[in-house]
Amino acid sequence: MYVSKMTSLTLLSSVALALLVGCSSLKTPATADVAVSKAAVENAAGADAVEFAPIEMNAAREKLALANKAMANKDYALATELANQAQADAKLAQAKANTAKAQAASNALQDSLRVLNEELYRARSIPPAAQ
Repeated sequence: MYVSKMTSLTLLSSVALALLVGCSSLKTPATADVAVSKAAVENAAGADAVEFAPIEMNAAREKLALANKAMANKDYALATELANQAQADAKLAQAKANTAKAQAASNALQDSLRVLNEELYRARSIPPAAQ
């Protein structure tokens, strides 16, 4: 009977240790994922995503906040999942912002070319003596 109690105690201790190691091993990747997501949200905000992709930015920020809450609750699997979703939303927001800015620059360039073409056409239409 003593041997079986000792064996049970050893087995129980081993299981508890494995759970502790398993939980702590989830914490490190979750912490890293949350940090990467935070950087992605900050980068998107710096790229004017708040202006050009507000829905995606709000989603990214909300998911990042939920990931931080999950970290505080030691739910590392949920924190990792939410952090990855926040990162994807932030990258989408940044891409939309970059696209919108590129489109605005293209439109401005097209307008400038149109004005230059009009000026060139007018310059060619005026007789040489009148210039």
